[in-house]
Amino acid sequence: MNNNGTNEQIDLAGQVAIVTGSGRGIGRAMALALAKAGAAVAVVARSSDQLAETVALVEEAGGRAIAIMADVTDQQAVEQMANQVERQLGPVDLLVNNAGHPGEVGATWEVDPDGWWRCIDVNLRGPFLCTRAIVPGMIARGGGRIVTTASHTGLGLWPGMSAYAIGKTAVIRLCETLAAETREHGICVFAIHPGGVQTALTESQFLSEGARTWFPKIYEYASQGGGGQPPEHAADLVVFLASGRADALSGCFINVREDVTEMVQRADEIRQNELYTLRLRT
Repeated sequence: MNNNGTNEQIDLAGQVAIVTGSGRGIGRAMALALAKAGAAVAVVARSSDQLAETVALVEEAGGRAIAIMADVTDQQAVEQMANQVERQLGPVDLLVNNAGHPGEVGATWEVDPDGWWRCIDVNLRGPFLCTRAIVPGMIARGGGRIVTTASHTGLGLWPGMSAYAIGKTAVIRLCETLAAETREHGICVFAIHPGGVQTALTESQFLSEGARTWFPKIYEYASQGGGGQPPEHAADLVVFLASGRADALSGCFINVREDVTEMVQRADEIRQNELYTLRLRT
């Protein structure tokens, strides 16, 4: 993200944030960045050892975090998670829906049906359930922010990745819809593309046998250790959005490579022309 170093001036002291999928990778970087900016962070994932590592890193950096094991596709677990965060940290100011599933790479008629649907479940139902659990409290308090990790795969044609691409397309539209529904309540909602970060999730996608067939160039790059860009770029973007400085862009899909400060200056144009949204142009 190009923000001209403005994150150095951001103070999130007093804010409470939830970051799902924060046991490792991009989610861990987001949790660390939010904590360093002063927010109290609930790190949520399914692996207790990874959660413990994230909490330890936050505390070593002088921040405050709690760990909560939860499957974001389980409604009861998500509601319990939301209640626990409020009891231990306080009302939630920021929800980061980052938990994701890579899906299986292969022809749509050849991949495992249960695996296909599990990818949709995590990437779409997960953000839906977490948002559903958190938004009523935000409405009652008159504000809040939601950031969901989407992907540029949700914008284009990706043969061989139907579940992942469809799930990300749907979650971009979900964020846009939520932004319109909650605008009068002072809630801002964003979908972001974190960039080509090499994580355990992306490795399972692009180092698979299916990827060798469907995405040979990406497979070769990944197998040679191509790391893409660091997860800290996406983390910086989340901190910037948490600060409220980009609230005028609520409902937009924001690529980590964008100059968000410049986008804010163009907010009226962006709204009037429905830019950075999913539209069929005819």
